[in-house]
Amino acid sequence: MTKLLGHWKLYSSDDKWDDYMKMMGVNIILRKVGNSITSCEEIKQTDDLWELLITSTFKNAHLKFKLGEVFDETTLDGRKCKSTFAVEGDDLAHYQKGLKPGEVESKITRTRVDDETMTITLEALGKNLTTVRTFKRYTP
Repeated sequence: MTKLLGHWKLYSSDDKWDDYMKMMGVNIILRKVGNSITSCEEIKQTDDLWELLITSTFKNAHLKFKLGEVFDETTLDGRKCKSTFAVEGDDLAHYQKGLKPGEVESKITRTRVDDETMTITLEALGKNLTTVRTFKRYTP
């Protein structure tokens, strides 16, 4: 799992990224922003405490978590959810369950493809919609 640790910068998104945001209830204005910004992620681990820092020119997020423990998260688009992280094989899986009735649940899987590439697969659970974003390792 340590292969995912480090700094990653968004390189590309597939053509379903906007559809995914729409499925998650993101309004048109925030989707336009989401389609135009570049984001970076830093994944850190100290003993059993993990940190995920997401930065962009629009908003930032800093998640601190222990694997398997539920915590409150506010997504970058403002949704409130209960989240859990788990290691699944060599991947880091992030599950989000919205607090409002009818909100779509999601699974976000971070996979290291090679030394320089990580993909993030975002799946709208039960909706047959998946999108993939590719990140490249970088030095800040």
